[in-house]
Amino acid sequence: MRRTITLMVAALALVAADTASAEEVRIGAARLANCAPIAIALAKGYFTAEGLDAKLTIFEAQAPIAVAVASGDLDVGLAAQTAALYNLGEAGRVRVIASGVAEAPGFHDLALMVSNKAYEAGLTSPGKLPGHSFALTQMGTGLQYSLSRIAAKEGFAMSTITLLPLQSNPNIVSALAGGRADAAVLDATNALPLAEKGEAKLIGWSGDLTGFTPAYLLFASRDAADNHGDTVKRFLAAYRNAVHDYYDAFTDEKGMRKDEPTAPAILGIIAKFVDQPPERVKLGLPYFDRDARIDTPAIQKQIDWYRSFGAIKSEMPASAILDARYIIERH
Repeated sequence: MRRTITLMVAALALVAADTASAEEVRIGAARLANCAPIAIALAKGYFTAEGLDAKLTIFEAQAPIAVAVASGDLDVGLAAQTAALYNLGEAGRVRVIASGVAEAPGFHDLALMVSNKAYEAGLTSPGKLPGHSFALTQMGTGLQYSLSRIAAKEGFAMSTITLLPLQSNPNIVSALAGGRADAAVLDATNALPLAEKGEAKLIGWSGDLTGFTPAYLLFASRDAADNHGDTVKRFLAAYRNAVHDYYDAFTDEKGMRKDEPTAPAILGIIAKFVDQPPERVKLGLPYFDRDARIDTPAIQKQIDWYRSFGAIKSEMPASAILDARYIIERH
């Protein structure tokens, strides 16, 4: 018995020593399926295996994550491709190191939602959006860009839509449910409960409507990228291991959506992270490139679109924010 206790104490001491020697990495993300690789890496110990003590901070909107990383309050962020992120990148305050989710046919990331009131009044398809109000978190976010892609596909001008910046996803959910906004593009984690409860109608998925579109990026602070390169590389190793797990669970050999043998286990991790039933989460799983590669032309297209209405002030190449030391290009 004494020997057993001694061995247990020794084991606990080793764990404590490993924790004490681990390097802290502060991560910003949202509690969404879009941030599944962070949840997977935490649950499966990938950060720990790389000698990292991962500290996660949860946000209710995307742009504040970029601001927190740029200020040095966080080391790494996984968030939507907003004008705020691009502006901070151009200023040299954040560096993009890998991709996150993308819109893709068959995968369900962003849902086009309409209020019951608007639906009953005839807003039953994307082409009927002109003349209606559209809720989003802030101006210059990926939600606005998604709307622009739908507008281009359906052939109507963005000027025909009244934009309502409401600062957070919970505020958008409330506005839709209460009929104070006619429509919104919401991530599946927020959209599906609304639809299930009958508080709003889902009339389409962005990936099905507009095709492949990168939506999220993984980025690091300038200090982390320039002065802690080994730490960033170890973080990326853990992140890419998690992305591999996600891809292999939900994607077939042709890159199409399909549940593979490991799907239940990975789905369980994501469901716990977003605090929703697995059967619901399964309906709203986005696409990840297996190696978290960067689609530079697609990012440039979005930068140019933000600049077209002044959300980005100066002409900038995508290379201004992509860190060649860490990214893998998608060809």
